[in-house]
Amino acid sequence: MTKAPIDYEVEYDNRARVPEHPQIFAGWARDAAAFRAAHPPLEIAYGAGERQRLDLFRPREDRAAASVMFIHGGYWQSLDRSFFSHLAAGLLAHGIQVAIPSYTLAPQARIGEIIEEMRAAAREMARFDRPLVVAGHSAGGHLAACLLGTHWKAVSRELPDDLVRAAYAISGLFDLAPLLHTKVNGALRMDEAEAKAASPLLWEPIRGGSLDAVVGETESAEYHRQSRAIVEAWGAKGVATRYESAPGRHHFDVVAPLADPGSAMVARLAALAHEA
Repeated sequence: MTKAPIDYEVEYDNRARVPEHPQIFAGWARDAAAFRAAHPPLEIAYGAGERQRLDLFRPREDRAAASVMFIHGGYWQSLDRSFFSHLAAGLLAHGIQVAIPSYTLAPQARIGEIIEEMRAAAREMARFDRPLVVAGHSAGGHLAACLLGTHWKAVSRELPDDLVRAAYAISGLFDLAPLLHTKVNGALRMDEAEAKAASPLLWEPIRGGSLDAVVGETESAEYHRQSRAIVEAWGAKGVATRYESAPGRHHFDVVAPLADPGSAMVARLAALAHEA
């Protein structure tokens, strides 16, 4: 029996799978604004561009060996850091400083340029003279893996090659080829060579790092495949990898536990930050 072809348009259309997403986004914006009002961040420029800024939330008592940087999603073409400030709450309660950057969106930036912007943000955070744990959601999960897979000595001889000690990729995308013939690629404008070059699944990561790939239980089969694939591929290349399906979670509420200091997600990230 011939296997039915995968409908990538359906598999990667997260907004269609979660029709209540407008209300979720509005809730993010509301909660993030309230959190910033109560915990004003330090705004840091990591480049000259309008969106090349990050918000740094610092705890009253800094107790971690590493900083955590959280990179937002939106298929590299929507949203910004102002929607996600409240997700710093969980880690701040554990004495961990959290950076949340924005980046230039497609089509103004190509995907390779967005990766370079996040490398610039990581270099800026290196000024705090501590390693990084990078978390990210959706497209941000892709970018988190890209930072873990970066050979930092090649970026700057002044940086340790293991500047990024761990990545915690939530609902990440690691093989971009399936997106080429979907509406997602309308703004990205990737060709096959560009998609291959920007797919961390195919990279040679730094040995000894740590990658968690977490995906919501009710997400599409392709999202589960993507996370399993990088766990298997990078695990074979010397990275400590871990796959997790978050019970009952969909693509947009899977990040909600980051705001809860008592959640298992925060506990795992806190452990990574304290052990780095």
